[in-house]
Amino acid sequence: MMDILFVLLGMALLAGGGEALVRGALAAARRLGMSPLLSGLLIVGFATSAPELVVTINAATSGTPDIAVGNVVGSNISNVLLILGICALIAPMVVKPLALRRDAVTGAAAAVLCLALFGGGSVNRIEAVALLAALATYLSWAYFSERNQPVPSAQVHEAEAEERAVVPKSAVVIILAIVLGLALLVSGSQVLLTGAVGIATHLGVAPAVIGLTLVAVGTSLPELAVSAVAVMRGHADVAVGNVLGSNLFNLLGILGLSALLQPLPVHGRILQFDQWVLLGAMSVLLLFLYTGKRLSRLEGALLLSAYGGYIALSFTTFAV
Repeated sequence: MMDILFVLLGMALLAGGGEALVRGALAAARRLGMSPLLSGLLIVGFATSAPELVVTINAATSGTPDIAVGNVVGSNISNVLLILGICALIAPMVVKPLALRRDAVTGAAAAVLCLALFGGGSVNRIEAVALLAALATYLSWAYFSERNQPVPSAQVHEAEAEERAVVPKSAVVIILAIVLGLALLVSGSQVLLTGAVGIATHLGVAPAVIGLTLVAVGTSLPELAVSAVAVMRGHADVAVGNVLGSNLFNLLGILGLSALLQPLPVHGRILQFDQWVLLGAMSVLLLFLYTGKRLSRLEGALLLSAYGGYIALSFTTFAV
């Protein structure tokens, strides 16, 4: 029971810390004159992935690398199957494919790159540098290709920043929001990991299983909140763009930075099962965007059912 309480408390701290950090960082960017395009592309993309970043680095450096890698892979799976499934149930999602295809293709390429790296059984520091370089290349390409022309993808990134309409105004409140957000993220990650390891021990499952499921869902809460609100406001492009951006930052930035600090072994079940689920989820998202059709409530229910099946298999067939 205490482990469950630790996990719930950790999730709450991560959600609160992530939201405070996003709003504080966006407010700081606006005071510094940063464009809405760069704010949406960099600040929102990075800050909404902050829970995954802190938890993954904490896990990597504290002797639980299976949770670190599992959190990255599991978060990306839950972003597509769970978050988009819930969003489609809230309201059918119609997107402008041209606004998102580049990011979707890049996200799928990042997933394939990680699969190639996982094949070696670990992610070392040289490979970590390659992941971070790939992220820097993508961000530079996206920003400079969109800066001087009103392309659809630029409008999506700007809208991502505008979704956070309420941000601190004074410098003192901005600093407090950023500091509080970081403090909540760090403490939340420690509490969540304590509970997660305890639950894995109690259930007799591999720590990777908890990282891929419980921890992954907990760190995806900011993406879920932002995407759900965007869909309720009729901004399906922002919801899907948020998922794509988070997946890119997770695979290239968070995995890269964590492996740079501490080389990460890849658990056998990720090689056998989860990496293929991730590739399948990204393929479904690509298909959705390239057909240009709307994601209906029925299709959202199918995504959620697929996620439910994934969770069931995680705790049965692939529990160790």
